[in-house]
Amino acid sequence: MNDPNDRHGNAPLSQVELSQVDLSQVGLLQVDALGCERDDRTLFAGLSFTAGAGDIWQVAGPNGAGKTTLLRILAGLFGFYDGRLRWQLPATLRESMLYLGHRAGLREELTPLENLSWLSALHGQKQDAALMAALSAVGLGGFEDLPVAHLSAGQKRRVALARLWLPGKPVWILDEPFTAIDADGVALVEAQLRSHAAAGGLVIYTSHHQLAADTRQILLGQGEARINTAHAGAAA
Repeated sequence: MNDPNDRHGNAPLSQVELSQVDLSQVGLLQVDALGCERDDRTLFAGLSFTAGAGDIWQVAGPNGAGKTTLLRILAGLFGFYDGRLRWQLPATLRESMLYLGHRAGLREELTPLENLSWLSALHGQKQDAALMAALSAVGLGGFEDLPVAHLSAGQKRRVALARLWLPGKPVWILDEPFTAIDADGVALVEAQLRSHAAAGGLVIYTSHHQLAADTRQILLGQGEARINTAHAGAAA
């Protein structure tokens, strides 16, 4: 019988049903010898690490190295891989995780408020009272009722990123969260990621932008994967 806490290879996402745990006392994610091939090409192999509450992990590497694929594997959205990953979370992975892809995923005909309401409800993050505050936090106060089609690329990205200001998701998996936003937006999101980790959350993100010297790093490239031990050691 399969252990429902484990995902190995292309195990179905429905197996990720997890028992109650104290997030401050355990590694939330254990990855052992993870590897993936796409189109007969090895993206990465032999990746092993443990991520815990309060950690920030950056996945870095050149284009095509498999950064997005790795995030999708960790998020339970892509099941074709070798190795094993094990989540220990207070509920199912879907209930515990906020996943933001590199595309905003917005409907152009809807307003920022309508989009945020729809996205938060779709992903079990419905917080009616917090929606306006979240949009205000990302600098979209006064734009709540304007169709998204009339917003700039940076403003559209901020609509999607507003979900970072809604409570209830201890694990954040973010694909290029700093894309299309200006320097003020980068600083705003950076501060929010730090705040989430300081509160005991886990952040795993892809970007060429490193938050700090003590950010743990997963480096992908040329079919290999390695942990930047200098950064991991500084954060230990």
